[in-house]
This record gives sequence, C-alpha cells and structure tokens, in this order.
Amino acid sequence: MRLLQSLEELLYELVSWLVFYPVTLWRTLRRPQQMMRYADVELGDAQEERYKDTLSPPLFLLLTLLFAHGLELALIAHRDDAMLPEMLRNDTNLLIFRAFLFSIFPLLMAVRLLGRTGAALDRETLKPPFYSQCYVAAPFAFGLSAGMNIARTGHQEMVAVGTAISLLSLLWYVIVEVRWFEHDLHVGRLAAVWLVLRTVAEATVLLLAATMIVAQALGVHG
Repeated sequence: MRLLQSLEELLYELVSWLVFYPVTLWRTLRRPQQMMRYADVELGDAQEERYKDTLSPPLFLLLTLLFAHGLELALIAHRDDAMLPEMLRNDTNLLIFRAFLFSIFPLLMAVRLLGRTGAALDRETLKPPFYSQCYVAAPFAFGLSAGMNIARTGHQEMVAVGTAISLLSLLWYVIVEVRWFEHDLHVGRLAAVWLVLRTVAEATVLLLAATMIVAQALGVHG
C-alpha cells in the first residue's frame, strides 16, 4: 500500500507539471521581478505550503534545460558525441552537467547581491536570492541553448536566426538583472548595468573553465 501511495503521488506530481510549468513560464516571462519576489516569500512558508501554484525555481530551471535538450535532439539529427567525454555521452549525465553549468549564473548573481549588501554568506542567506535567480535563469538558458542549436543546423539563414535568439535572450536576462539590482541594492542604472555585465562575464568565464576542466578530467579517465 505504501508503494502504491508513493506511485500515486509520483504520477500526480509528474502530471501536474503539465499545468504548472506553463503557468510558471508565463508568469516569469510576463512579470520576472514579481516572480523573483515570490520565490523569496515562498521560502518563508512551511515545506508543504511552498510553491503550491507554480514549480519550485530549481525544478523549473531543470525542466527548462530538459526541454532545451529535447529541442537539440530534434534539431541536430547527427550529434557528434565523439566530441564529448564518455561519461557525458549519456543524455541524463549531460543534462545534469548542463544544469550545473547554468546554475553558475544564478549562484554568482546571488553571491554578488549578498556581497554588496554586506550580508553574511552561508547556506541560509544564499538560498533566497539563488532561488529567485533560478526563475529568470531558466528562460535565458533555454533561449541561449535554442539559439545555439538552431545556429548549429548549418543552414546560413538558421545561423542568423539562432544568433538573434541567443542575443535577445541575453538582452532580456541583462535587463531583468539590472532592474533587480537597482531595486534590491538601491543603486543607479549605470552601477546596476556594471554589476550585471561583470557578473555575467564572470559566470561565462567560470562556465567555460568548468567545462574544460571536467572535459579534460573525464577524457583522461574515459
């Protein structure tokens, strides 16, 4: 009976994503600042009361990357897995690794906020801004991944379309983050732009460095 109850709960949870994922995506695209505040508030509720009408931010980011991965498989008919370490040729491992990489963006944004406010950096203080950042990192990650994969199809017109999608996703992300820093840090527009661009650049460098380190490490062992 316990197994059946667990299966019932799992099935309901999976099916409910069909409703709450589009809801979460729509709210994030329409009112990103409000969703970031919502993430902070929900963490103050009891565990069973959190995110009752949306997906939790980390789960939303993970599912978005899953959809981006599915789009990649649909667009790239013959993916060159030989370029990947043996461990990352498995779709599940590759998805987890990409989730780790894109989590660098919300992590560094959260760390930057705490550093500027002078708050202590620990697991409790880092969690609310990190969760807030996961909501807006998800559309950015999907747009960037989708644009890059469209460009990889090889068609000249698709390269232009893919590049445009990636740049528009980055622009949307930067605008949202600038407004977030302006509101939470009470700084001017130029200061917020500098903080965002600096953090995005640092996250990109860290992402590329982590990719190379892991690829070399797994390549040696593979």
